[in-house]
Amino acid sequence: MADRAETQEAIKVQGEVVRKLKAEKASKDQIDVEVAKLLELKLRLGGDDVKHQFVLKTPKGTRDYNPKQMAIREKVFNTIVGCFKRHGAETIDTPVFELKETLTGKYGEDSKLIYDLKDQGGELLSLRYDLTVPFARYLAMNKISNIKRYHIAKVYRRDNPAMTRGRYREFYQCDFDIAGHYDPMIPDAECLRIVSEILGELDLGDFHIKVNDRRILDGMFAVCGVPDDKFRTICSTVDKLDKMCWEDVKNEMVKEKGLSEEAADMIGQYVSMHGGMDLAVRLLEDPKMSQSKQACAGLSDMKQLFSYLELFQVTDKVVFDLSLARGLDYYTGVIYEAVLGPAGATTPPPPPQVGAPKAEESLSVGSVAGGGRYDGLVGMFDPKGRAVPCVGVSIGVERIFSILEQKAEAEKVRTTEVQVLVASAQKNLLEERLRLVTELWNAGIKAESMFKKNPKLLSQLQHCEESGIPLVAILGEQELKNGMVKLRTVATREEVDVSRADLIEEIRKRTSTV
Repeated sequence: MADRAETQEAIKVQGEVVRKLKAEKASKDQIDVEVAKLLELKLRLGGDDVKHQFVLKTPKGTRDYNPKQMAIREKVFNTIVGCFKRHGAETIDTPVFELKETLTGKYGEDSKLIYDLKDQGGELLSLRYDLTVPFARYLAMNKISNIKRYHIAKVYRRDNPAMTRGRYREFYQCDFDIAGHYDPMIPDAECLRIVSEILGELDLGDFHIKVNDRRILDGMFAVCGVPDDKFRTICSTVDKLDKMCWEDVKNEMVKEKGLSEEAADMIGQYVSMHGGMDLAVRLLEDPKMSQSKQACAGLSDMKQLFSYLELFQVTDKVVFDLSLARGLDYYTGVIYEAVLGPAGATTPPPPPQVGAPKAEESLSVGSVAGGGRYDGLVGMFDPKGRAVPCVGVSIGVERIFSILEQKAEAEKVRTTEVQVLVASAQKNLLEERLRLVTELWNAGIKAESMFKKNPKLLSQLQHCEESGIPLVAILGEQELKNGMVKLRTVATREEVDVSRADLIEEIRKRTSTV
């Protein structure tokens, strides 16, 4: 009993410490430390004195979405899915976790961001990092050699989140991929057309799509004197040019990764170049680049790509940019990335002597879509090494949503799709309201009625205005006698009497344009 009394006294003293800190408006961290001490003392007592206090927050790098935010997200998803289907894609799904060995070694330096799961059933598992590697595993496992598919699902990265920029640890990816042996650059051009369509339909403002080719990058590294064993690590550094100025990128290549200063300076001259088909032609005639068969193959394909992009009417949105690297190891050919802003707003870094960072516009959310060709990934999983060429694109829906959410802050967004509220003008009409709302549901009309027995008509009309419900079907004693319903348009307050038999057709006619 003495120990219990001492603990109770310690709780009293510690409670005073916490109250004093709160009164003095001490830092949250300091208060949290003392509260933890108080809870520990209370746990010693046990029994009814213990009250578990939950930390009411979402895990780091995740968030909840309220109805208004979800309405915006659904609109974005519907736009994206509509485009994917318009281009003939079918959908699949894969598990949220994979065997660890499936994901290991596919993402270069980003592999450190994979979430490993605690082994409980004899298998070493990891949460999926993206939807591309599971797709390649799916193709190899099911011996599929041709498919045009889309997949929308959550992926996970043990990253440092930047919530205001749409960078999370749990987030959705919206992927479109074309797998199969086709003539060069036709599927690649269609992927770029899809990116252009989606960003245009979402009305995000100006945007441009940077394209490059891993073969051109590797050829450039070779002619600049980068050792073969440093290609991937130097590529990962070049990939940071959208976040860092050239001087910082050069310092990382030279001081951290051991590249010669001469090689870094030569890379700097090339990554400052951007253009269209004209740049591909110019580089094919470049004394150094023309020495690399790999670079020449990539440049020839780039010319072909731009000829198809012209037919697809998207050349005004696409820029051949030698600074684009995309660090994922599985890319083998064309790579691309969509950035908000006009084509001149986020130019590649200037030659090394200038060293200025890219324009601020691109730093607000980063890229909003990216992808490329990965012809060797399926073969990694296939027991016979069977190659299935693939090209795809991933839409950065979380970053897009961050932009649209900011735009919608001052706007009224409908969070339901209810077409009509069944209301009553007098008391004791609950059963009649329920009968009518059931008729509407049976006819596929999106309808609701208030849950009170005798709601005031004004309250029912206010609910429609607040929720954005366009129509009200009002029942009264006289309407019931005459077999009629008073149909009110909320926006104009216009009312018309409609026969019960014609009500469903009238609602459909009036809401078809809403």
